Amino acid sequence: MRFAGTFTALITPFKNGAVDEKALRKLIRFQIRSGISGLVPCGSTGEAAALDPDEYQRVIEITVEEARGKVPVVPGVGTNGTAKTITQTKAVEKLGVDGLLVIVPYYNKPTQDGLYNHFAAVAKAVKLPIVVYNIPGRTAINLAPDTLARLAKKYSNIVATKEASGSLDQVAEVLSKCPYEFTVLAGDDGLVVPMMSIGARGVISVTSNLYPRAMSKMTAAALQDDFRTARRLHAKIFPVVKALFLETNPIPIKDAMKTAGYGDGKPRLPLLPLTAPSRKKMRAVLKATKF
Repeated sequence: MRFAGTFTALITPFKNGAVDEKALRKLIRFQIRSGISGLVPCGSTGEAAALDPDEYQRVIEITVEEARGKVPVVPGVGTNGTAKTITQTKAVEKLGVDGLLVIVPYYNKPTQDGLYNHFAAVAKAVKLPIVVYNIPGRTAINLAPDTLARLAKKYSNIVATKEASGSLDQVAEVLSKCPYEFTVLAGDDGLVVPMMSIGARGVISVTSNLYPRAMSKMTAAALQDDFRTARRLHAKIFPVVKALFLETNPIPIKDAMKTAGYGDGKPRLPLLPLTAPSRKKMRAVLKATKF
């Protein structure tokens, strides 16, 4: 499969404390209708850590059902234990998904050799393409470019990374050290165009839950080396991105999606609903934004 363009990191809509399956299906249809490149359920934005095992599986099943092969489905998987991660990836592989977004193991703070051996074990256990998810702000450890390059050169199914370190220097290093066909996807919505200008191929996006068409147009322009258009769209989207990260993701985007008709806007504990001051700021930005 081709990892390029805008992949939406789907929220998991809730209603009365349970997964709102009707709203989730509606959201997926909206995404596909709006020209999104792919769907990523059960990531950080989808509150995977707060879903029970049955809910987690059901969200992925619904996404696969609604996608119907029109766009790839690449769910978030992985824990801080290698054996548990392999068990989970094998189970998810059977659900008809197209790839796996495998997070760097969190909390344990392994060495770089430990990270290498973790992803090597996962790559050997499954056949699907793997997108390595590097987000040191949440995992407390950074996957070094040298380690990622070793993995990409050794395992043919480690094909991409979602790079959310916030460092353009690291992105450049990954691109220079990994094989040419290896794909970098932005993990920070505010850095999509800067990252694509040096070789990234797209984004796994929070903002595209609300604005899939605008985000898709921006990445499409960048992929065609039309950076004049991409920069113009970036300038319009950037205030929205800042507003959607006023508090910990996915708190603001869930509130925004409630206004758009997708779920009740409430995340699960330990996350709390958006505070009133942040809501006022965010909604002012959204009201002023026209695409």
